[in-house]
Amino acid sequence: MNGAAFAVNLAASAGAALVVMLLTFAVAMVKGVHRIVDIAWGLAFAAVAVVTWALSAGYGDDGRRLAVTLATCLWGLRLALHIARRGRGHGEDPRYARMLDRAPGSPALHALRKVYLLQGALVWLVSLPVQAAAYLPEGVDALLVAGLVLWAVGLAFETVGDHQLARFKSDPANRGRIMDQGLWSWTRHPNYFGDFLVWWGLYLTACAIPQSAALTLVSPLVMSGLLVWGSGKRLLEAHMAERPGYAAYAARTSGFLPRPPRSPRPPRSSAPRNEAG
Repeated sequence: MNGAAFAVNLAASAGAALVVMLLTFAVAMVKGVHRIVDIAWGLAFAAVAVVTWALSAGYGDDGRRLAVTLATCLWGLRLALHIARRGRGHGEDPRYARMLDRAPGSPALHALRKVYLLQGALVWLVSLPVQAAAYLPEGVDALLVAGLVLWAVGLAFETVGDHQLARFKSDPANRGRIMDQGLWSWTRHPNYFGDFLVWWGLYLTACAIPQSAALTLVSPLVMSGLLVWGSGKRLLEAHMAERPGYAAYAARTSGFLPRPPRSPRPPRSSAPRNEAG
């Protein structure tokens, strides 16, 4: 890996993520809705991947560069389109509304610091494997293939899960009900689990040399932390906890890693025990 060229890429990719987030902030201020930053999350990853692909020409293996760029862009664009469709016609996201209500000083500047700039920094950090893989001169190897297979499984998992949930919600008969069908019967968060696989897969594409593997390990670890303990699973379950039927759903369905649903426990008998004999 050419260290000097990679350092330039790190600076350029940070600039790309920052530009996407600042443009999104400007649009959000005009529209008065900050939920569109969720759309920019996937777009920023795609922007970093494209900038990296352009700058890494002549330094990394062309096949690896193209594969990682396409994988990242496909994931990011699909996620952005899905979130855009899901949020169409809705007002502000309750998470951002609560944050702005408690903002010290200017709500706009608070949102800029705590949402847009923070997410831009996370995009740069999480995308380290995408950037590093593009500068590896090694051609196709087992780790690249394994990473792309894991990425594909993750993308399929989250795509199917999102489609199943959207179809469930589109049926008026399901209003107020808990989605517990399809992949949602195996894990309460198929979309987050899919993201988890995607980013561990992309990490594997950067593991052709030990230095790159060590440098970029922070990426899937941070993404896993965000999905499980950060703004993903933890916040969503706190929001869903009071929904009727959610406790029973949570009791029988895995919190993250997919597994067959547990059978409901039979109710305890209220009849007195026979202690004779």
